[in-house]
Amino acid sequence: MRLILGLGNPGKKYETNRHNVGFMLLDKYCKIYGLEFKKHNNYFWTKKDDVLLVKPRTYMNRSGVAVTSILTGNRIEDILVILDDVNLQLGEIRLRDQGGFGGHNGLKSISTALGTDYFKRLRIGINSPQQEDLSDYVLADFDQKEMIIIDKAIDFCRYLLDEYIKTDYDQLLNYYSKNKKSYSEKIIASQDRK
Repeated sequence: MRLILGLGNPGKKYETNRHNVGFMLLDKYCKIYGLEFKKHNNYFWTKKDDVLLVKPRTYMNRSGVAVTSILTGNRIEDILVILDDVNLQLGEIRLRDQGGFGGHNGLKSISTALGTDYFKRLRIGINSPQQEDLSDYVLADFDQKEMIIIDKAIDFCRYLLDEYIKTDYDQLLNYYSKNKKSYSEKIIASQDRK
């Protein structure tokens, strides 16, 4: 079984926070396919084919607790983590199959729980704060103009998840490579309308 883990914080007040793009993507994906999340002690989960889709209930900084809980009850062969990235432009997408945590406490918690940095990541850019404190910035909501761009990013990422679920990570990379240019043009067009 494979695992797609969308990072974020549970609860209404965090729903449209910049830190919650992992949750936003999984929520949109599951809504389109009519999938409903079930509650476990440490996470919400649902399945599509042989892939477990999970949102931790442990809050961002303790995402690793949810991962440990998942690994206890399931045989997981591959992990794809969806997260926000302040080091990428708004709406920019980056795929990596390993790396450091870059100041992201959710990733740090997962790395600690797994004892390795070798797991796949789908990063969605949220821009870096200009003057705000980092934690204030990531826990603030996207504004309306930002949401136009994030919605486009989430729509594109939905197809990336399809490729991953139907095939594997290599095919996801192929799909991304082939379609990145047209996707980037849509993002630029969205930004031009700001």
